[in-house]
Formats: sequence, structure tokens, C-alpha cells
Amino acid sequence: MNLVGIGIDVVEVSRIKSSLDEFGERFLTRIFTESEREYCLKQKRPELHFAARFAAKEAIAKAFGTGIGKEVGWLDMEIVRRPSGEPEVKLSGAALKHSEAKGIKQVMVSLTHAKHYAAANAVIMAG
Repeated sequence: MNLVGIGIDVVEVSRIKSSLDEFGERFLTRIFTESEREYCLKQKRPELHFAARFAAKEAIAKAFGTGIGKEVGWLDMEIVRRPSGEPEVKLSGAALKHSEAKGIKQVMVSLTHAKHYAAANAVIMAG
């Protein structure tokens, strides 16, 4: 397999918390899928988990080299948890079409969060 791109992003948790407080459901439904919202809202500090997923989506868009826009949209990327707890990326819509056109075989992501920051990196491979 060939490396297509790598991406990284860091998010201040307070920024996500502010968006949650100010825009609520409108913010959540614009950025996160239903299953992402369900998972994060069940956590003790949902803003940490939303921030990590926000960072992951930014990192994936950077790895694609497209940014967030017509080729890769917020809701076209979903961060789910495998039974092991490892994050997994599911692509749909425009992102799936874009990845298929580019011969993408694998999108890998790693998430982390602490009290004030969340970060993610992404690696995209083509075969």
C-alpha cells in the first residue's frame, strides 16, 4: 500500500464546550453523526469526546488534502469504536466517492484528549 497523506489536529476543549453551549443541537447535527452524538452524550464529559472527534475529522480532511468542503464533509466522516475501544473511520457520501476515486483502501485515526485539549492524527493509504 502507498501512503496518500497524513493529518493532525489539536482542539481546545473549551472551544467545543462553547459551541455546545451557544449553538446546541444545531452545532451537533452539523458536525457529528447521530451515533457520534449518542456515544459522546453518554460520557461524563461529552465535550472531551466531541473535541476528539472534531479533531479527527479535521485530521482526516488534512490527510485527504481537501480540507472540509465539497469533497469531504463533516457528516461524511464518522468516528466509531471497535469492540476493542480502538477508533475506526467510516466514510460515506462525498468522502466515500472521493476515496474510491483516489483508490483509498484504509483510513486510520488515533485520538487523545486531556483536560484542556483533544488531538487526533490520521493516515490514509491507497492500494
